[in-house]
Amino acid sequence: MILIDNKAPDFTNVPAYQKGKKDATVSLGDYKGKWLALFFYPRDFTFICPTELKGFSNAVDTFRKMNCEIVAASTDSTWCHKAWFERDLPNVAYPVLADTSLRIARDYQVLNEDNGEAQRGLFLINPDGVVKYVLVSAGSVGRSVAETLRVLEALQSGELCPMEWKPGEKTLGKA
Repeated sequence: MILIDNKAPDFTNVPAYQKGKKDATVSLGDYKGKWLALFFYPRDFTFICPTELKGFSNAVDTFRKMNCEIVAASTDSTWCHKAWFERDLPNVAYPVLADTSLRIARDYQVLNEDNGEAQRGLFLINPDGVVKYVLVSAGSVGRSVAETLRVLEALQSGELCPMEWKPGEKTLGKA
C-alpha cells in the first residue's frame, strides 16, 4: 500500500491526451513546487468516470488557486482518450495519462491485475513529491471533488483539522 509521507512513485515522459496538445507527455517532476491531485479511473467510455472527469474539470480554477494541478490516468491508450474526450468530454483540458504499460497503476497500487484496469484511486501529492492523502474506492462509487478540495485545504493549512472541518472553521492547532 502507498504510505502517507513517503515519496510518490515517479513516472517520466508518460504519453498523455491533453486537449490542444499533440504528442503530450507528463512526468511527476513537471509538478515540483505544486500540489498534484492525481486520480486513476477504470476505463474510457464508461458511466461514472465522465462524471468525475467533468467534475474535476469544472473545479480546475479552484485547484489552481490552491497551487494544485490535476492529472487523470487510466490504462487506456492516448488514441482511446482522444476519441472519447473529443466526443464526450471536450471541456476537459488537464492531462490524462495513457498508462498502457500498467506500470503507473501498479506502482500506485491501484491496478486490477485480473482485467488490467485501474481502480478508482486518488492521491494528493505535496510540492515536494510526498504523498499526503490516498483514497481508493469501489469502481461503482464516484469521488467527491468538494471533499478533495476540503482535504487539500486542510493539508495546506498545516493545522489539525477535526472531522467534518470546513475551510474557515477553527482547527485544533498546529499539526
